[in-house]
Amino acid sequence: MTQRVYWLAAITFLASVCVAQNVTPQSGYVAEIVANGGNITGTVKWSGPTQKDLSMPVTKNSDVCDPTNQKSRDLERLEIAPDGGVANTVVFLKNIVKGKAMDLPAARRSLNQKNCRYEPHILLMPQEGNFQMKNSDPILHNIHMVGAAVFNLPFPTMDKVLSRPMHRDGVVDLKCDAGHVWMNAEVLVVAHPYYAVTDQHGSFELTDVPAGEYVITAWHEGWKIAREEVVIDVDSHQDVRRPIFSEPKTWDTRVNVPPNGAAKVNFEISDR
Repeated sequence: MTQRVYWLAAITFLASVCVAQNVTPQSGYVAEIVANGGNITGTVKWSGPTQKDLSMPVTKNSDVCDPTNQKSRDLERLEIAPDGGVANTVVFLKNIVKGKAMDLPAARRSLNQKNCRYEPHILLMPQEGNFQMKNSDPILHNIHMVGAAVFNLPFPTMDKVLSRPMHRDGVVDLKCDAGHVWMNAEVLVVAHPYYAVTDQHGSFELTDVPAGEYVITAWHEGWKIAREEVVIDVDSHQDVRRPIFSEPKTWDTRVNVPPNGAAKVNFEISDR
């Protein structure tokens, strides 16, 4: 096989991987000192009818998973505050190629499994960073990752910590294969630092943004159960039914960041 054919085969393979994982390749981001940068603040608010609460019964290890005896667990797919703010929405700048060094919040860069819940629910990991995961429960958990990273990791002992590299940017979906079918979280592996996750009131802030005009995006993981799948509980070896959620949604707008100034962007999202 000629060198040209080898290269064509390699390019075809890489393209097929990107399509399979729904990952868009991004050109290299250059970190540099940002002179005369500005900030972007804003909110993500819900518009439209109230959505049905998504919850599932706690069917296993209730002494650990349901210590307050609530009988069910909120799936945390759509968190709307009384003021309309939507938590756990990721807001980011599209196609920014240079700016500040990577400074994603430490609280969003590692995962804890506590009371059969993933904490936090939305995570941000720098591309090529090491994703640390811990089990704080005295029971078996098993993190199953699909998407931009694919791993299947058992946590048989309490306080066990594992670390895995995140080589490719994109979304990683987390589920528990140990029968705790309500456990779910999303990891966004990102190539630049201009990402933020909205707080409980839907507020966000991006800092030290180079002056200029940008497309800014609000990304939400999706808030409906699209279907269920039957999987094997690796602990009991029994079939269990696990929810598969609807596709993520995005909203775009433009923002102009003045030198040494501030810009404000407010998103309204809905089921429409």
